[in-house]
Amino acid sequence: MLARIFSRAQTGIDAPEVSVEAHLSNGLPAFAIVGLPEAAVRESRDRVRSALINSRFDFPARRITVNLAPADLPKEGGRFDLPVALGILAASGQVPLESCRDLEFLGELSLSGELRPVHGALPAALKARAAGRTLLLPGDNADEAALVSGIRILGARHLLDVCAHLSGAQRLMPHVSALSGSAPQYEDLADVRGQHSAKRALEIAAAGGHSLLFIGPPGTGKSMLASRLPGILPPMTEAEALEAAAVASISEPGFNACHWRQRNFRAPHHTASGIALVGGGSYPRPGEISLAHHGILFLDELPEFDRRVLEVLREPLESGSIVVSRAARQAEFPARFQLIAAMNPCPCGYLGDASGRCHCTLEQVRRYRARLSGPLLDRIDLHVHVPRLPQDALRPDTPADGESSAVIAARVAAARQLQQLRCGKPNARLSTREVNRHCRPPPAGQQLLERAMQQLGLSARAYHRILKVARSIADLAGSDALLNAHVAEAIGYRVLDRHKASA
Repeated sequence: MLARIFSRAQTGIDAPEVSVEAHLSNGLPAFAIVGLPEAAVRESRDRVRSALINSRFDFPARRITVNLAPADLPKEGGRFDLPVALGILAASGQVPLESCRDLEFLGELSLSGELRPVHGALPAALKARAAGRTLLLPGDNADEAALVSGIRILGARHLLDVCAHLSGAQRLMPHVSALSGSAPQYEDLADVRGQHSAKRALEIAAAGGHSLLFIGPPGTGKSMLASRLPGILPPMTEAEALEAAAVASISEPGFNACHWRQRNFRAPHHTASGIALVGGGSYPRPGEISLAHHGILFLDELPEFDRRVLEVLREPLESGSIVVSRAARQAEFPARFQLIAAMNPCPCGYLGDASGRCHCTLEQVRRYRARLSGPLLDRIDLHVHVPRLPQDALRPDTPADGESSAVIAARVAAARQLQQLRCGKPNARLSTREVNRHCRPPPAGQQLLERAMQQLGLSARAYHRILKVARSIADLAGSDALLNAHVAEAIGYRVLDRHKASA
């Protein structure tokens, strides 16, 4: 007899359909799995055999052939244990095959028949919804999969529960996600004393989705400012939250239900490798830039990163995705992240500080800043100096002098709404044609920008990025037109270009 059960593989963030075909024939007892299975899939033969026997099913003493189609798609992990077991049971007549036709199955089996969770439940649920089928998977994955609206999710704890449902003896109830719909809690920007220009730059970056570089001595609050950015960004839409959760679902730690609708804040150490940032492995997994999808990638001590590692950020910053290619596999991961970085002005960190503690030579400063390539700096929209605060600003009795994250977030949301109505995307992602249409400065502003290009040696990319920042400044002010003041402020956020021109 022949039985066919539907399942899903995992290829990057995609979950292609796999037909698990089980055939029982006469001959000496044997059990073979074909269809490009890797080691964990081949080992499912022993797990499935023990799970069926310990669940009081008959394991057919016949020649069993299981084909995972399509045959040219690599299969990995224990996710096919459950569909393989059900294929054998259906082919041997122990469960009705008809009841499996509108279902898709995922799950790893223990030797006792219990279902263990698998990676990638969320991408599988998205694809199952598109196919119009119900997804049956381990109970520990049910909350995650039920985040997808418009699909029927069934969660089971044991192989016996699945078979009882298929035979009609005891139906599984559709699972409703228990994840909280409450708004995530972020740290408040009002906790940061002073640094009004840096807070202003952070608000502009949030309003337009711009990348931002903080430059200042140690202990001036650069990391603290960066950690407050998620709290002033607009709430994640359902589509954004599902995309971010899908990436987390296929990562090694898996999806954490506590982080639902929370913007990711990834802060890798400066010793991280290029593969750690972009992803990789023999079976490609997402890296930090993909785990920061629709969130923030914070790179502290930016010049301390290996230069070759930083260069891998250039393409994802423009395209919003990354393709990881290996000899046998290729996977594309989304990487629409917002880059926030911090650095010291010199190797010792105290250049220009009032304490006079810096003893770095001009050559040492030049070599330190040369660790950052011009093309990478071109792709960072705002370069902002973060000076040391006066001592009295840190006293406990000094009243707070800044707005709360909620107040700033309201302005950011209004600016994002204008951008959504105008182009359907944040200003940082405008194309050249859209910049020419929506970011056109007045004649005096154009002359100011051209003089800045000449004096600072700005590239065409920097020219367009200044106009995008100016558009975000205008949106925060509620102005339809781009004014001279908006262009002048945007030019002022190119600190490193000014330093380069004066060197």
